[in-house]
Amino acid sequence: MSSEPHSTAPLARLSGVSHRYGDVLALDRLDLEVREGEVLAVLGPNGAGKTTAVSLLLGTLTLQTGAARVFGSAPDAAEVRLRRGAMLQVSGVPHTLTVAEHLALFRAYYPSPLPTARLLEMAGLQEIRDRRFAKLSGGQKQRVMFALALAGDPELVFLDEPTAGLDLDGRRRLWDEIRGLKAAGRTAVLTTHYLEEADALADRIAVIHRGRLIAEGTPEKIKSRTAGRVVRCVTKISAETARSLPEAARVETKGQHLEIVTAGPEALLRRMFQMDPGLSDLTVVGAGLEEAFLALTGDGAGADGGT
Repeated sequence: MSSEPHSTAPLARLSGVSHRYGDVLALDRLDLEVREGEVLAVLGPNGAGKTTAVSLLLGTLTLQTGAARVFGSAPDAAEVRLRRGAMLQVSGVPHTLTVAEHLALFRAYYPSPLPTARLLEMAGLQEIRDRRFAKLSGGQKQRVMFALALAGDPELVFLDEPTAGLDLDGRRRLWDEIRGLKAAGRTAVLTTHYLEEADALADRIAVIHRGRLIAEGTPEKIKSRTAGRVVRCVTKISAETARSLPEAARVETKGQHLEIVTAGPEALLRRMFQMDPGLSDLTVVGAGLEEAFLALTGDGAGADGGT
Protein backbone atom coordinates (compact mmCIF):
# COMPACT_ATOMS: atom_id res chain seq x y z
CA MET A 1 0.00 0.00 0.00
CA SER A 2 1.64 3.20 -1.09
CA SER A 3 -1.03 5.88 -1.46
CA GLU A 4 -0.37 9.31 -0.01
CA PRO A 5 -1.81 10.21 3.41
CA HIS A 6 -5.03 12.19 3.50
CA SER A 7 -3.32 15.18 5.11
CA THR A 8 0.21 16.45 5.58
CA ALA A 9 -0.60 17.88 9.01
CA PRO A 10 0.87 15.69 11.78
CA LEU A 11 -1.67 13.99 14.01
CA ALA A 12 1.04 13.20 16.55
CA ARG A 13 4.64 14.32 16.90
CA LEU A 14 7.82 13.86 18.87
CA SER A 15 10.17 16.85 18.53
CA GLY A 16 13.78 16.77 19.71
CA VAL A 17 13.01 14.03 22.21
CA SER A 18 15.80 12.45 24.24
CA HIS A 19 15.22 9.83 26.91
CA ARG A 20 17.56 8.02 29.27
CA TYR A 21 17.27 4.93 31.41
CA GLY A 22 20.11 5.56 33.84
CA ASP A 23 23.27 5.69 31.74
CA VAL A 24 21.54 4.28 28.65
CA LEU A 25 20.46 6.82 26.03
CA ALA A 26 17.33 5.27 24.49
CA LEU A 27 16.32 8.26 22.33
CA ASP A 28 18.70 10.89 21.02
CA ARG A 29 16.95 14.09 19.85
CA LEU A 30 14.36 12.07 17.96
CA ASP A 31 11.93 13.77 15.58
CA LEU A 32 9.00 11.60 14.54
CA GLU A 33 5.59 12.50 13.20
CA VAL A 34 2.40 10.59 12.52
CA ARG A 35 0.30 11.92 9.66
CA GLU A 36 -3.46 11.73 9.46
CA GLY A 37 -4.87 8.85 7.43
CA GLU A 38 -1.68 6.83 7.12
CA VAL A 39 -0.32 3.53 8.36
CA LEU A 40 3.11 4.32 9.80
CA ALA A 41 5.43 1.39 10.50
CA VAL A 42 8.12 2.10 13.08
CA LEU A 43 11.03 -0.31 12.64
CA GLY A 44 14.35 -0.76 14.36
CA PRO A 45 16.66 -3.45 15.73
CA ASN A 46 16.62 -4.54 19.36
CA GLY A 47 17.21 -1.61 21.68
CA ALA A 48 16.69 0.98 18.93
CA GLY A 49 14.19 3.05 20.93
CA LYS A 50 10.90 2.06 19.26
CA THR A 51 9.11 1.09 22.46
CA THR A 52 10.27 4.26 24.22
CA ALA A 53 9.05 6.44 21.34
CA VAL A 54 5.62 4.77 21.25
CA SER A 55 5.31 4.92 25.06
CA LEU A 56 5.92 8.68 24.95
CA LEU A 57 3.22 9.11 22.29
CA LEU A 58 0.86 7.04 24.43
CA GLY A 59 1.63 9.15 27.49
CA THR A 60 2.62 6.08 29.53
CA LEU A 61 6.19 7.34 29.94
CA THR A 62 7.20 10.70 31.40
CA LEU A 63 8.80 13.04 28.90
CA GLN A 64 12.35 14.07 29.85
CA THR A 65 13.59 16.30 27.02
CA GLY A 66 11.81 17.65 23.95
CA ALA A 67 8.10 17.83 23.10
CA ALA A 68 5.35 15.28 22.49
CA ARG A 69 1.92 16.19 21.13
CA VAL A 70 -1.06 14.11 20.05
CA PHE A 71 -4.12 15.84 18.55
CA GLY A 72 -2.39 19.06 19.62
CA SER A 73 -2.46 18.09 23.31
CA ALA A 74 -0.30 16.27 25.83
CA PRO A 75 -0.34 12.52 25.04
CA ASP A 76 -1.81 11.62 28.45
CA ALA A 77 -4.67 14.16 28.26
CA ALA A 78 -8.13 12.70 28.87
CA GLU A 79 -9.45 13.95 25.53
CA VAL A 80 -6.56 12.25 23.74
CA ARG A 81 -7.19 8.91 25.45
CA LEU A 82 -10.79 8.97 24.22
CA ARG A 83 -9.64 9.40 20.62
CA ARG A 84 -6.90 6.80 20.44
CA GLY A 85 -6.56 3.07 21.02
CA ALA A 86 -3.59 0.86 21.77
CA MET A 87 -2.78 -2.80 21.34
CA LEU A 88 0.26 -3.57 23.48
CA GLN A 89 2.25 -6.73 24.10
CA VAL A 90 1.88 -6.46 27.88
CA SER A 91 -1.71 -6.52 29.07
CA GLY A 92 -3.28 -6.66 32.50
CA VAL A 93 -6.81 -7.65 31.50
CA PRO A 94 -8.69 -9.94 33.92
CA HIS A 95 -8.43 -13.58 32.91
CA THR A 96 -11.77 -14.49 34.48
CA LEU A 97 -13.90 -12.39 32.10
CA THR A 98 -15.22 -13.73 28.81
CA VAL A 99 -14.38 -12.20 25.46
CA ALA A 100 -17.80 -10.49 25.29
CA GLU A 101 -17.45 -9.19 28.85
CA HIS A 102 -14.08 -7.66 28.03
CA LEU A 103 -15.56 -5.91 25.02
CA ALA A 104 -18.50 -4.61 27.08
CA LEU A 105 -16.09 -3.28 29.71
CA PHE A 106 -13.87 -1.46 27.23
CA ARG A 107 -16.79 -0.11 25.19
CA ALA A 108 -18.13 1.52 28.36
CA TYR A 109 -15.05 3.76 28.52
CA TYR A 110 -15.92 5.59 25.29
CA PRO A 111 -18.75 7.91 24.23
CA SER A 112 -19.26 6.36 20.76
CA PRO A 113 -17.86 2.82 20.77
CA LEU A 114 -18.06 0.38 17.91
CA PRO A 115 -20.88 -2.19 18.22
CA THR A 116 -19.91 -5.44 19.91
CA ALA A 117 -20.93 -7.44 16.85
CA ARG A 118 -18.61 -5.40 14.66
CA LEU A 119 -15.67 -5.84 17.03
CA LEU A 120 -16.25 -9.60 17.18
CA GLU A 121 -16.35 -9.72 13.38
CA MET A 122 -13.24 -7.58 12.89
CA ALA A 123 -11.15 -9.79 15.13
CA GLY A 124 -12.77 -13.11 14.18
CA LEU A 125 -14.04 -13.74 17.71
CA GLN A 126 -17.69 -14.67 17.08
CA GLU A 127 -17.29 -18.34 17.94
CA ILE A 128 -15.42 -17.71 21.20
CA ARG A 129 -17.34 -14.69 22.50
CA ASP A 130 -18.42 -16.59 25.66
CA ARG A 131 -15.02 -18.16 26.40
CA ARG A 132 -13.02 -16.90 29.36
CA PHE A 133 -9.79 -15.09 28.56
CA ALA A 134 -7.73 -17.60 30.55
CA LYS A 135 -8.94 -20.41 28.26
CA LEU A 136 -7.85 -18.73 25.05
CA SER A 137 -4.82 -19.65 22.98
CA GLY A 138 -2.05 -17.11 22.44
CA GLY A 139 -3.35 -16.21 19.00
CA GLN A 140 -6.92 -15.83 20.30
CA LYS A 141 -5.73 -13.53 23.09
CA GLN A 142 -3.93 -11.47 20.47
CA ARG A 143 -7.16 -11.07 18.51
CA VAL A 144 -9.00 -10.00 21.67
CA MET A 145 -6.39 -7.31 22.30
CA PHE A 146 -6.87 -6.09 18.73
CA ALA A 147 -10.63 -5.81 19.29
CA LEU A 148 -10.12 -3.96 22.59
CA ALA A 149 -7.80 -1.46 20.89
CA LEU A 150 -10.61 -0.65 18.46
CA ALA A 151 -13.44 -0.63 20.99
CA GLY A 152 -13.71 3.16 21.11
CA ASP A 153 -13.65 3.58 17.31
CA PRO A 154 -10.33 5.46 17.63
CA GLU A 155 -9.05 8.05 15.19
CA LEU A 156 -5.49 6.91 16.00
CA VAL A 157 -4.51 3.39 17.00
CA PHE A 158 -1.14 2.02 18.10
CA LEU A 159 -0.56 -1.61 17.13
CA ASP A 160 2.44 -3.26 18.79
CA GLU A 161 3.22 -6.59 17.08
CA PRO A 162 -0.47 -7.07 16.19
CA THR A 163 -0.06 -10.44 14.45
CA ALA A 164 2.44 -12.08 16.81
CA GLY A 165 1.32 -15.63 17.54
CA LEU A 166 -1.26 -15.72 14.74
CA ASP A 167 -1.34 -18.34 12.00
CA LEU A 168 -1.13 -17.25 8.37
CA ASP A 169 -4.90 -16.98 7.92
CA GLY A 170 -5.28 -14.95 11.12
CA ARG A 171 -2.43 -12.67 10.11
CA ARG A 172 -3.92 -12.00 6.67
CA ARG A 173 -7.32 -11.31 8.23
CA LEU A 174 -5.87 -8.68 10.56
CA TRP A 175 -3.98 -7.18 7.64
CA ASP A 176 -7.31 -6.70 5.87
CA GLU A 177 -8.79 -5.04 8.96
CA ILE A 178 -5.80 -2.69 9.30
CA ARG A 179 -6.23 -1.74 5.65
CA GLY A 180 -9.90 -1.17 6.43
CA LEU A 181 -8.99 1.26 9.20
CA LYS A 182 -7.05 3.38 6.73
CA ALA A 183 -9.87 3.17 4.17
CA ALA A 184 -12.19 4.53 6.88
CA GLY A 185 -9.88 7.52 7.41
CA ARG A 186 -8.25 6.21 10.58
CA THR A 187 -4.54 6.41 11.38
CA ALA A 188 -2.40 3.53 12.63
CA VAL A 189 1.11 3.30 14.08
CA LEU A 190 2.48 -0.20 13.60
CA THR A 191 5.51 -1.80 15.22
CA THR A 192 6.34 -5.26 13.93
CA HIS A 193 9.24 -7.66 13.54
CA TYR A 194 7.59 -9.06 10.39
CA LEU A 195 9.20 -6.89 7.72
CA GLU A 196 6.83 -8.42 5.16
CA GLU A 197 4.00 -6.99 7.26
CA ALA A 198 5.45 -3.48 7.22
CA ASP A 199 6.01 -3.74 3.47
CA ALA A 200 2.43 -4.88 2.86
CA LEU A 201 0.63 -2.40 5.13
CA ALA A 202 2.63 0.78 5.58
CA ASP A 203 2.19 4.00 3.66
CA ARG A 204 5.36 5.21 5.34
CA ILE A 205 8.17 3.54 7.27
CA ALA A 206 10.32 5.18 9.95
CA VAL A 207 13.55 3.34 10.82
CA ILE A 208 14.98 4.11 14.27
CA HIS A 209 18.52 3.06 15.17
CA ARG A 210 20.38 3.93 18.36
CA GLY A 211 17.65 6.36 19.33
CA ARG A 212 17.70 8.35 16.11
CA LEU A 213 15.54 8.41 12.99
CA ILE A 214 17.90 7.19 10.27
CA ALA A 215 15.45 6.74 7.38
CA GLU A 216 11.83 7.40 6.52
CA GLY A 217 9.63 7.18 3.46
CA THR A 218 7.42 4.81 1.53
CA PRO A 219 8.39 1.14 1.52
CA GLU A 220 9.58 1.63 -2.06
CA LYS A 221 11.81 4.52 -1.01
CA ILE A 222 13.29 2.53 1.88
CA LYS A 223 13.94 -0.46 -0.38
CA SER A 224 15.64 1.77 -2.92
CA ARG A 225 18.32 2.48 -0.33
CA THR A 226 19.72 -0.95 -1.21
CA ALA A 227 20.80 -0.97 -4.84
CA GLY A 228 21.25 -4.66 -5.42
CA ARG A 229 19.90 -8.15 -5.96
CA VAL A 230 19.54 -11.24 -3.81
CA VAL A 231 21.14 -14.36 -5.29
CA ARG A 232 19.72 -17.55 -3.78
CA CYS A 233 21.07 -20.98 -4.64
CA VAL A 234 22.16 -24.42 -3.48
CA THR A 235 25.93 -24.69 -3.70
CA LYS A 236 28.93 -26.39 -2.19
CA ILE A 237 30.50 -22.95 -1.73
CA SER A 238 30.55 -22.20 2.00
CA ALA A 239 29.16 -19.00 3.49
CA GLU A 240 32.65 -18.13 4.71
CA THR A 241 34.06 -18.44 1.21
CA ALA A 242 31.13 -16.49 -0.28
CA ARG A 243 31.79 -13.61 2.12
CA SER A 244 35.30 -13.31 0.67
CA LEU A 245 33.97 -12.71 -2.84
CA PRO A 246 34.36 -9.03 -3.84
CA GLU A 247 30.78 -8.75 -5.15
CA ALA A 248 29.15 -10.12 -1.97
CA ALA A 249 27.68 -7.42 0.29
CA ARG A 250 25.96 -9.78 2.74
CA VAL A 251 25.79 -13.57 2.97
CA GLU A 252 23.36 -15.77 4.89
CA THR A 253 22.67 -19.49 5.04
CA LYS A 254 18.97 -20.34 5.04
CA GLY A 255 18.41 -24.07 5.23
CA GLN A 256 20.12 -25.67 2.24
CA HIS A 257 20.31 -22.35 0.42
CA LEU A 258 22.93 -19.65 0.36
CA GLU A 259 21.63 -16.07 0.01
CA ILE A 260 23.95 -13.32 -1.17
CA VAL A 261 23.07 -9.65 -1.46
CA THR A 262 25.08 -8.10 -4.28
CA ALA A 263 25.18 -5.04 -6.53
CA GLY A 264 26.83 -7.13 -9.27
CA PRO A 265 24.92 -10.40 -9.66
CA GLU A 266 26.32 -11.22 -13.12
CA ALA A 267 29.95 -10.99 -12.05
CA LEU A 268 29.18 -12.81 -8.81
CA LEU A 269 27.50 -15.71 -10.60
CA ARG A 270 30.29 -16.05 -13.16
CA ARG A 271 32.73 -16.39 -10.28
CA MET A 272 30.48 -18.83 -8.39
CA PHE A 273 29.91 -21.08 -11.42
CA GLN A 274 33.68 -21.29 -11.87
CA MET A 275 33.98 -22.42 -8.24
CA ASP A 276 30.94 -24.74 -8.36
CA PRO A 277 29.70 -25.79 -11.83
CA GLY A 278 27.00 -27.85 -10.11
CA LEU A 279 25.36 -24.82 -8.49
CA SER A 280 21.56 -25.31 -8.62
CA ASP A 281 18.11 -24.04 -7.64
CA LEU A 282 19.16 -20.52 -8.57
CA THR A 283 16.97 -17.44 -8.23
CA VAL A 284 17.90 -13.76 -8.53
CA VAL A 285 15.41 -11.19 -7.19
CA GLY A 286 15.42 -7.53 -6.24
CA ALA A 287 16.53 -6.66 -2.74
CA GLY A 288 13.56 -6.34 -0.41
CA LEU A 289 12.76 -4.51 2.80
CA GLU A 290 14.76 -6.97 4.91
CA GLU A 291 17.92 -6.31 2.93
CA ALA A 292 17.34 -2.55 3.06
CA PHE A 293 16.69 -2.70 6.80
CA LEU A 294 19.88 -4.63 7.48
CA ALA A 295 21.87 -2.33 5.22
CA LEU A 296 20.55 0.73 7.03
CA THR A 297 21.07 -0.55 10.56
CA GLY A 298 24.11 -2.74 9.98
CA ASP A 299 22.49 -5.16 12.41
CA GLY A 300 21.44 -8.73 11.86
CA ALA A 301 19.24 -8.77 14.97
CA GLY A 302 16.03 -8.06 13.07
CA ALA A 303 13.33 -5.50 13.70
CA ASP A 304 11.75 -6.89 16.82
CA GLY A 305 11.91 -6.25 20.51
CA GLY A 306 13.99 -3.74 22.43
CA THR A 307 13.34 -0.34 23.91
